[in-house]
Amino acid sequence: MSAALFAPTAANRQPFKLIVIHTEGKAEEIYRIYDREWFSDAPILICACGIPELGWVRGDGKSYVDVDVAIVMDHISLAAADLGLGTCWVASFDVEAARENFRIPPSAEPIVFMPLGYPAGTAGEKERKTLDELISLETWDAGRINHLLLYHAYRHYVIRRLCNISIIR
Repeated sequence: MSAALFAPTAANRQPFKLIVIHTEGKAEEIYRIYDREWFSDAPILICACGIPELGWVRGDGKSYVDVDVAIVMDHISLAAADLGLGTCWVASFDVEAARENFRIPPSAEPIVFMPLGYPAGTAGEKERKTLDELISLETWDAGRINHLLLYHAYRHYVIRRLCNISIIR
Protein backbone atom coordinates (compact mmCIF):
# COMPACT_ATOMS: atom_id res chain seq x y z
CA MET A 1 0.00 0.00 0.00
CA SER A 2 2.96 2.31 0.39
CA ALA A 3 2.99 2.60 -3.42
CA ALA A 4 0.02 4.96 -2.99
CA LEU A 5 2.25 7.39 -1.08
CA PHE A 6 4.52 7.79 -4.10
CA ALA A 7 1.75 8.42 -6.60
CA PRO A 8 1.78 11.97 -7.93
CA THR A 9 -1.45 13.95 -7.64
CA ALA A 10 -2.40 17.30 -9.13
CA ALA A 11 -0.80 20.06 -7.02
CA ASN A 12 0.09 17.30 -4.52
CA ARG A 13 -3.40 17.61 -3.01
CA GLN A 14 -3.73 13.83 -2.43
CA PRO A 15 -7.54 13.95 -2.57
CA PHE A 16 -8.17 10.27 -1.93
CA LYS A 17 -8.79 7.68 0.73
CA LEU A 18 -8.34 3.95 0.28
CA ILE A 19 -10.46 1.46 2.17
CA VAL A 20 -8.79 -1.95 2.50
CA ILE A 21 -11.41 -4.66 2.96
CA HIS A 22 -10.77 -8.24 4.06
CA THR A 23 -13.41 -10.24 2.19
CA GLU A 24 -13.61 -13.30 4.43
CA GLY A 25 -17.16 -13.69 5.75
CA LYS A 26 -18.42 -10.71 3.73
CA ALA A 27 -19.47 -12.41 0.49
CA GLU A 28 -23.11 -11.28 0.70
CA GLU A 29 -22.39 -7.58 1.22
CA ILE A 30 -19.63 -7.65 -1.41
CA TYR A 31 -21.97 -9.36 -3.89
CA ARG A 32 -24.39 -6.43 -3.42
CA ILE A 33 -21.65 -4.08 -4.59
CA TYR A 34 -20.61 -6.12 -7.64
CA ASP A 35 -22.42 -9.34 -8.43
CA ARG A 36 -19.58 -11.46 -9.75
CA GLU A 37 -18.43 -14.43 -7.67
CA TRP A 38 -14.74 -13.87 -8.44
CA PHE A 39 -14.99 -10.37 -6.96
CA SER A 40 -15.43 -11.72 -3.44
CA ASP A 41 -12.99 -14.60 -4.02
CA ALA A 42 -10.04 -12.25 -3.67
CA PRO A 43 -8.85 -12.04 -0.05
CA ILE A 44 -8.57 -8.24 -0.23
CA LEU A 45 -10.58 -5.52 -1.94
CA ILE A 46 -9.42 -1.95 -2.17
CA CYS A 47 -12.08 0.71 -2.51
CA ALA A 48 -10.54 3.93 -3.83
CA CYS A 49 -12.49 7.07 -3.02
CA GLY A 50 -11.96 10.58 -4.28
CA ILE A 51 -12.58 13.61 -2.09
CA PRO A 52 -13.71 16.34 -4.51
CA GLU A 53 -13.37 19.24 -2.08
CA LEU A 54 -9.65 18.44 -1.65
CA GLY A 55 -8.85 18.04 -5.35
CA TRP A 56 -7.21 20.44 -7.72
CA VAL A 57 -9.43 22.01 -10.37
CA ARG A 58 -8.08 23.42 -13.63
CA GLY A 59 -9.07 26.94 -14.67
CA ASP A 60 -11.78 25.64 -17.03
CA GLY A 61 -13.47 23.72 -14.18
CA LYS A 62 -12.00 20.24 -14.91
CA SER A 63 -11.51 18.41 -11.62
CA TYR A 64 -8.53 16.08 -11.42
CA VAL A 65 -9.79 13.92 -8.54
CA ASP A 66 -10.61 10.96 -10.81
CA VAL A 67 -7.22 11.25 -12.49
CA ASP A 68 -5.46 11.36 -9.13
CA VAL A 69 -7.30 8.28 -7.90
CA ALA A 70 -6.48 6.45 -11.14
CA ILE A 71 -2.77 7.23 -10.74
CA VAL A 72 -2.82 6.00 -7.13
CA MET A 73 -4.53 2.75 -8.10
CA ASP A 74 -2.18 2.28 -11.04
CA HIS A 75 0.79 2.54 -8.67
CA ILE A 76 -0.81 -0.08 -6.42
CA SER A 77 -1.58 -2.33 -9.38
CA LEU A 78 2.01 -2.17 -10.65
CA ALA A 79 3.44 -2.81 -7.18
CA ALA A 80 1.06 -5.77 -6.76
CA ALA A 81 2.11 -7.23 -10.13
CA ASP A 82 5.75 -6.89 -9.08
CA LEU A 83 4.91 -9.04 -6.04
CA GLY A 84 3.13 -11.65 -8.18
CA LEU A 85 -0.34 -10.52 -7.12
CA GLY A 86 -3.29 -10.10 -9.44
CA THR A 87 -5.60 -7.09 -9.63
CA CYS A 88 -8.56 -5.99 -11.69
CA TRP A 89 -10.03 -2.51 -12.21
CA VAL A 90 -13.77 -2.59 -11.35
CA ALA A 91 -15.72 0.60 -11.98
CA SER A 92 -19.15 -0.91 -12.69
CA PHE A 93 -20.42 -1.32 -9.14
CA ASP A 94 -23.38 -0.25 -7.02
CA VAL A 95 -22.23 3.06 -5.53
CA GLU A 96 -24.98 3.20 -2.90
CA ALA A 97 -24.25 -0.36 -1.69
CA ALA A 98 -20.57 0.59 -1.42
CA ARG A 99 -21.45 3.74 0.55
CA GLU A 100 -23.69 1.78 2.90
CA ASN A 101 -21.40 -1.20 3.47
CA PHE A 102 -18.22 0.78 4.03
CA ARG A 103 -19.74 3.94 5.58
CA ILE A 104 -18.45 6.26 2.86
CA PRO A 105 -19.57 9.82 3.63
CA PRO A 106 -21.31 12.08 1.09
CA SER A 107 -18.13 14.19 0.89
CA ALA A 108 -16.28 11.27 -0.74
CA GLU A 109 -16.95 9.43 -3.97
CA PRO A 110 -16.18 5.73 -4.43
CA ILE A 111 -14.47 5.62 -7.83
CA VAL A 112 -13.04 2.14 -8.27
CA PHE A 113 -12.68 -1.22 -6.55
CA MET A 114 -9.64 -3.42 -7.01
CA PRO A 115 -9.58 -7.04 -5.85
CA LEU A 116 -6.11 -8.10 -4.78
CA GLY A 117 -4.76 -11.63 -4.45
CA TYR A 118 -2.80 -14.38 -6.10
CA PRO A 119 -4.18 -15.16 -9.58
CA ALA A 120 -6.28 -18.31 -9.92
CA GLY A 121 -4.79 -18.96 -13.35
CA THR A 122 -2.91 -17.40 -16.21
CA ALA A 123 -4.47 -14.43 -17.94
CA GLY A 124 -4.82 -14.72 -21.70
CA GLU A 125 -3.25 -12.33 -24.15
CA LYS A 126 -5.13 -9.08 -24.56
CA GLU A 127 -5.47 -7.37 -27.88
CA ARG A 128 -3.66 -4.04 -27.70
CA LYS A 129 -3.64 -1.13 -30.11
CA THR A 130 -0.43 -0.30 -31.93
CA LEU A 131 1.81 2.60 -30.94
CA ASP A 132 0.80 4.37 -34.13
CA GLU A 133 -2.84 4.27 -33.00
CA LEU A 134 -2.06 5.66 -29.56
CA ILE A 135 0.80 8.12 -29.97
CA SER A 136 1.36 11.12 -32.23
CA LEU A 137 4.45 13.28 -32.26
CA GLU A 138 3.97 17.05 -31.89
CA THR A 139 0.31 17.23 -33.06
CA TRP A 140 -2.82 15.07 -32.86
CA ASP A 141 -2.85 14.30 -36.57
CA ALA A 142 0.90 14.00 -37.14
CA GLY A 143 0.61 10.42 -38.35
CA ARG A 144 3.20 7.73 -37.79
CA ILE A 145 5.79 8.19 -35.09
CA ASN A 146 9.42 7.32 -35.25
CA HIS A 147 9.63 4.34 -32.85
CA LEU A 148 13.39 4.76 -32.45
CA LEU A 149 12.90 8.38 -31.38
CA LEU A 150 10.22 7.29 -28.90
CA TYR A 151 12.50 4.56 -27.51
CA HIS A 152 15.37 6.99 -26.96
CA ALA A 153 13.11 9.58 -25.35
CA TYR A 154 11.68 6.96 -22.99
CA ARG A 155 15.13 5.56 -22.19
CA HIS A 156 16.39 9.08 -21.42
CA TYR A 157 13.39 9.65 -19.14
CA VAL A 158 13.92 6.37 -17.27
CA ILE A 159 17.61 7.04 -16.75
CA ARG A 160 16.86 10.50 -15.39
CA ARG A 161 14.20 9.10 -13.03
CA LEU A 162 16.40 6.26 -11.81
CA CYS A 163 19.33 8.55 -11.19
CA ASN A 164 17.14 11.38 -9.87
CA ILE A 165 18.84 13.77 -12.29
CA SER A 166 17.36 17.08 -13.33
CA ILE A 167 18.38 18.33 -16.73
CA ILE A 168 18.33 22.08 -17.06
CA ARG A 169 18.37 23.64 -20.51
